[in-house]
Amino acid sequence: MHAARLHEYTDDMSEGLTIEEIDRPTIERSDGVLVEVIGAGWCQTDNHIIEGMWDEYVDQDLPMTLGHENAGRVVETGDEVDIVSEGDQVICHPVQTCGTCRPCRLGETMYCENQSFNGLTIDGGFADYLLTSERSVIPLPAGVDPAEIAPHADAGITAYHAAKKAVDELNPGDHATVIGVGGLGHIGVQCLDAMSAAEITAVDLKDEALELAEDLGVDHTVNPETDDVREFIDSVTDGTGATQVLDFVGADVTTEYAPDITAAGGDHHIIGYGGHIHEPAQALVNGEFSYVGNIVGQFSELQELVALVEQDEVDLHTSYYDLDDVNAVAEKLEHGEIEGRAVIRP
Repeated sequence: MHAARLHEYTDDMSEGLTIEEIDRPTIERSDGVLVEVIGAGWCQTDNHIIEGMWDEYVDQDLPMTLGHENAGRVVETGDEVDIVSEGDQVICHPVQTCGTCRPCRLGETMYCENQSFNGLTIDGGFADYLLTSERSVIPLPAGVDPAEIAPHADAGITAYHAAKKAVDELNPGDHATVIGVGGLGHIGVQCLDAMSAAEITAVDLKDEALELAEDLGVDHTVNPETDDVREFIDSVTDGTGATQVLDFVGADVTTEYAPDITAAGGDHHIIGYGGHIHEPAQALVNGEFSYVGNIVGQFSELQELVALVEQDEVDLHTSYYDLDDVNAVAEKLEHGEIEGRAVIRP
């Protein structure tokens, strides 16, 4: 089969991955599921993996096939698999869990002590076929295109995971701010709108992104290049600040907003990454706000997100590319030239 492989880390996205012919994976466990990939979302994290940013956090045995946002058609199952069968269309949670460690028993998918992560620690879905497990696949509702929904396997549940935590702290009349209405942010906006009665402000450098945010139901928009974000949030919240801030950028400039735009007792959720947090401890003590980290959501949260998609509450803005275009997609994303999500169709 064909696969897009990472052989060595590089900052040059134009030649990050190599298209190769490799052996089709084979099922070796009774809970194994082999999926023919119909759509695999490209994520900013893929660029970060190519750059080597994850090397100090996880073990990566190169060469490796990237791609952690995968959906497709089941072509083979292990002997004990009964959730899906050959021909079923599925979306694949990127993490394969053991099911027996304490975090798994508590339903904390991302904390599994024995996990494998497609496209990050083991081969992913930028290929004709993906090997996963029964614990990681969710059957798709009739009429849902696997290529369209594929980015929800990571981008979607990451945004949903953060929004769900934020919604738990939002009451009617409260204010939420979404920073960055890109591939993840435009999903986060929809999740917030669907699950809360809070007012929502969207922050982005691109007018097109702010127009999209308005179409998706936000109450206010602000462009940092033309307006002062701190003053704007102060004015629309009557000086109280945003109870919940969802930062889908995670750059130094956006994390620095926190002490000035987050309400007392509120949270600044870090979802995008690449920047740093440099704030005096006194700023956190004075405002009693928190920085909250977010990673890929739980398996159950992917189920919930699929339900929102089926109810037409969450829509993805996607563009499609062939497997041979992976490096061109990486370059486009690096330069901010992709609106919404890019999906590879092997």
